[in-house]
Amino acid sequence: MVDRWNQAAKPLPSDNQPPTPRPRSFLRLPSLAIHLCFWALLVFPSTLLYAQPNSPHLAYVYPAGGEQGSTFVITVGGQYLGSVSNAFVSGEGIHATVLECIRPMQFKEFNDLREELRRLQEKRQKAQHSPSSTNVWTAANQMEMAEIRDKILKNPPNRQANPAMAETVAIRVNIATNAEPGEREIRVKNFNALSNPLLFCVGQLHEFSKPLSRAANPELDRYLERIGGKPAPEGTPKSEITVSLPATLNGQIMAGGLDRWKFPARKGQQLVISVAARKLIPYLADAVPGWFEATATLYDAKGQELAYEDRFRFRPDPVLHFEVPKDGEYVLEIKDSIYRGREDFVYRVALGELPFITAIFPLGGPSGQPTSVELKGWNLPTNRVVMGGPDQEPGCCDVSVSRDGRISNHVPFALDSLPERMETEPNDSTNSAQTISLPVIINGRIDHPGDVDVFRFAGRSSQQIVAEVMARRLDSPLDSVLSLSDSSGKQLAFNDDFEDKACGLETHHADSYLTATLPADGMYYLQIRDAQRQGGWEYGYRLRVSEPRPDFALRVTPASLNARAGLSVPATAYVVRKDGFTNAITLQLRQAPPGFSLSGARLPAGQDKVQFTLKVPPQPGRQLLDLNLEGSAVIDGHEVVHEAVPAENMMQAFFYWHLVPARQLQVAIGPNPRPFASDAIKILSATPVKIASGKNALVRVSTPSSAFTNRFDLELNGAPPGLAISSISSTAGGLEIAFTCDAAKTKPGLSGNLIIDVLPKRPADAAAAKKKGNQRRNPVASLPAIPFQIVTE
Repeated sequence: MVDRWNQAAKPLPSDNQPPTPRPRSFLRLPSLAIHLCFWALLVFPSTLLYAQPNSPHLAYVYPAGGEQGSTFVITVGGQYLGSVSNAFVSGEGIHATVLECIRPMQFKEFNDLREELRRLQEKRQKAQHSPSSTNVWTAANQMEMAEIRDKILKNPPNRQANPAMAETVAIRVNIATNAEPGEREIRVKNFNALSNPLLFCVGQLHEFSKPLSRAANPELDRYLERIGGKPAPEGTPKSEITVSLPATLNGQIMAGGLDRWKFPARKGQQLVISVAARKLIPYLADAVPGWFEATATLYDAKGQELAYEDRFRFRPDPVLHFEVPKDGEYVLEIKDSIYRGREDFVYRVALGELPFITAIFPLGGPSGQPTSVELKGWNLPTNRVVMGGPDQEPGCCDVSVSRDGRISNHVPFALDSLPERMETEPNDSTNSAQTISLPVIINGRIDHPGDVDVFRFAGRSSQQIVAEVMARRLDSPLDSVLSLSDSSGKQLAFNDDFEDKACGLETHHADSYLTATLPADGMYYLQIRDAQRQGGWEYGYRLRVSEPRPDFALRVTPASLNARAGLSVPATAYVVRKDGFTNAITLQLRQAPPGFSLSGARLPAGQDKVQFTLKVPPQPGRQLLDLNLEGSAVIDGHEVVHEAVPAENMMQAFFYWHLVPARQLQVAIGPNPRPFASDAIKILSATPVKIASGKNALVRVSTPSSAFTNRFDLELNGAPPGLAISSISSTAGGLEIAFTCDAAKTKPGLSGNLIIDVLPKRPADAAAAKKKGNQRRNPVASLPAIPFQIVTE
């Protein structure tokens, strides 16, 4: 699609390198692994199936960004894209226009077209060999044949295509010269539904992009052979493009493929090669380990390998620093570490004498006060910056620098309200332990391999202590280990890795966290080290030692909501509870436009998630609406309010789920289907509905008309095990829904919300059902959330 709209893009010549080794990928797994993958997809559906039904779903965008002041065409691939008409990129200064949607044709249509093409070919042959008044080949026949060929070539069927990315949309993107560089989000929209977001980057360097890759298609190859055409090579052939520095390089890797980029460089240049691959698409549902594992190899003009990286410390995306030894041409090679590939193996490479921060120290500072931060890295204009200030609240901000107008990478910097102090050496044993007073945050560093830092504090009998390390979450390579002991050397608590579910991009949760209740008054010793006995200047940490500080963090999924005007749509709120926090949390909209409201927006005490519903205004909208949610709770007698961060619940490698933060929570409001009317559906019964274990409970609901149940079915969405709808009956002005509770599966004390989807009526007669086939029914709307509580009687 890219080379169709950007006529300058041409096929790339292959080089003369030896053949690529046989690819090892999820597309070429042993038969047992294939069966395991198949069943995993049935049991654990991908993020596409988890999303709102039949809304557009994006699997990749290529290229995944562009230069300030440029206009170019991108391709997004995914599912349910056939009717997409709009594209949106977050932030200011970017305009996107949908050019064309392509959906692979059905095989019946393909066969019909081939049969018609065969008929025309036979007619032409007869006209050439036996011309007569009744056997004439016309210009209209020639045009018809060309149109059929074009249609087949443009939109061929493909049995091997991955359904999750078989459809594509071509989008023209215009980036203003003054558009702020950095990360954005792109979404597409059809008549009434919005897609999930994908990362889209605004860059400052000149961009080079390979032509769009295509999946293997044997049917198309056979057709091309029949008409005398040349089948396109499967996968990504070895290819080489010459570029000038500095530059951003865009490519896709197909199975067994690799890309080579040739560039001239001068002696003494300090080149930085920074690859973004896993960063663009954090998780792949159906690939192991769950992302594109890019490698970067640098060669000289003779093909001698000069440098290689397959990651940057603990991050899967590689970063290379290379001092050019002499003037000449060099080649950068990008591939997957085990030669996998597919359309969503997309990458971007920043290449040139670019500023890049490799580490900072300290990793944070006190909120409301300036902190001097030392920098290490390549091509940096300075080795020190000042972070923080009187207006900055506790949380995280980014450290970056600019050289020659080009902005470096961003490194997180933490701000907190507790007292802070620096670690001081020597403190390698209990005899030389550094004395601290609680509460405190210590900014320290494991200075060298084998280094251990020990801290001493006075504790009281029955005092609760929390020790938490922030290092890996702040881009430090430290894999911390914490241990707490008393003055006799007896170990009271130990922790290596602690999972922070608020960090959805982490897969190795290497930061430590421990709690303990002190047995007696006396001195206690806290020790921190690296689990691998590594160390160095970059191995910084922030160690909090305090009594518990109950708190919470919120995530809301999905990040794109599709609702019908005046009706409700379900969403899910997740809470990450910290330091023993168990209180209830109330969600509310912040500065929402008129007409928006929440139902069931309360996380019960002790629970980690809840489904709730968002009701939207009665008028459909052409544009998207940004919403902001926040959660409030009472902690130690004070109200605490935190933002509910929008997120996508993404699957990794068939099994693992991660809450990946998004930048915006956006809502698309579509037309209201008859016979619905604004405010026509309400929950009339008192809530929370009390359901006795092992018994039924009735809930009355108002509906738009008496014919409601003739057109729609009601089904529970994500109900706890043991809760079900036992019957639905019509009453004056609405419905009466009976819920049943299985005492063996549902225990008293459980509370939450019942979400009921409204679906088109299932055909009652067998003939209609057969005609419709096994079609998936999509919810028209949801009833307002119904809070419930399981009681004994």
